[in-house]
Amino acid sequence: MEFKHIDEQLLPLLKDKLKSQTFRSPVPGTDFITATGKVIDEQDLLYGIESVMDGWLTTGRFANEFERKFAKFFGSKTSLLVNSGSSANLVAFSALTSPKLKERALQPGDEVLTVAAGFPTTVNPSILWGCVPVIVDIDIPTYDFNVEQLEAAITPKTKAIMMAHSLGNPFNLNKVMELANKHNLWVIEDNCDALGAEYNGKKTGTFGDLATVSFYPAHHITMGEGGAVLINNLKLKAIAESFRDWGRDCWCPPAEQNTCKKRFEWELGSLPFGYDHKYTYSHLGFNLKATDMQASIGLSQLNKADEFVAKRRDNHNKLYQLLKPLEEYLILPEATENSNPSWFGFLITIRDPKINRTEVTQYLEDNKIGTRLLFGGNLFKQPAYEKVPHRIVGELTNTDIVMNQSFWIGVWPGLNETHLSYMAEKLTNFFKK
Repeated sequence: MEFKHIDEQLLPLLKDKLKSQTFRSPVPGTDFITATGKVIDEQDLLYGIESVMDGWLTTGRFANEFERKFAKFFGSKTSLLVNSGSSANLVAFSALTSPKLKERALQPGDEVLTVAAGFPTTVNPSILWGCVPVIVDIDIPTYDFNVEQLEAAITPKTKAIMMAHSLGNPFNLNKVMELANKHNLWVIEDNCDALGAEYNGKKTGTFGDLATVSFYPAHHITMGEGGAVLINNLKLKAIAESFRDWGRDCWCPPAEQNTCKKRFEWELGSLPFGYDHKYTYSHLGFNLKATDMQASIGLSQLNKADEFVAKRRDNHNKLYQLLKPLEEYLILPEATENSNPSWFGFLITIRDPKINRTEVTQYLEDNKIGTRLLFGGNLFKQPAYEKVPHRIVGELTNTDIVMNQSFWIGVWPGLNETHLSYMAEKLTNFFKK
């Protein structure tokens, strides 16, 4: 990229100055080894400076370029930049409620198939729109949905499937798309943990009607806060954009007007003829746009996405080999059949329920090793969900095992063999001694 605002003579000085602000590898035993982390360099920060020097600040040229390149990276038809992965989930689900979809629009009381072992904002949009989450169990050690339960869960009220590729391991897309095609269901892939993952040689996020991605610092690439909706069904493009942009009917970019060439010639709803199209609203929308500074940093990070994904896979494989001698005590994670995961973390389940997970994680934390649980565990045992209408199919046996016995440690690209060996050593010490 050519910098419009940064003088060529100043560029080397800025690069040198910014090096002190970029990533430094933690020292095992001295520094805390976080479960997640960002890897940024001076190039990322230079992109951010360049965008600020534009003085535009809101969504602009960097956002437009990011949306185009991001869709191309996946092989999706288009993408829509938003301010977080959770906002991406909200926009994607909201798009399916649009009256413009007529009989296929989701209505209050419609059922949405999902799992409880995940992150809240995969499920929250369906609840907020009055739909009913239908919960199925997962399998261990892939942590993918239970195929038999998913098929048994479908009723005439079922209208959509929305679930996540948990910790970067794809769910069974063959079965999901088979059921979606058979029963005319919408599919939203929550791809926030799985940028770069593949299923049958194709990137996840490109199978469903819509998919979502997060750019929080914990994720595969970052822009601080930020997210995106991948749109594979083009009839949803203008609808999703409307929900992101206040719910307006107009599709003019910021600071532009009369893209439709008839700005004062519309007659919609009960408004008078000619009411300004820029202030006509067809959806109950929000303002969920990202800034151009976020987009600029994301654009620089996108150049390194393949490298980051490869490092995550390599770290996961090495950690698996280091922990294999502990399989007597630990269930190690396995990739879903037909998949090539882009691992977000290394998920471990303790075999013996009599071993207290908190003792394990506290021991690791005391030794400066960060741990995380599989997000909400069983979401519908969380206080926020106790009175939320939902339907459970069968027993959530494995979901509850994960809630009580599972945790994960980091494989992010800032870690190397020294960190992995240290983590394996401490786990070995705990279980062997």
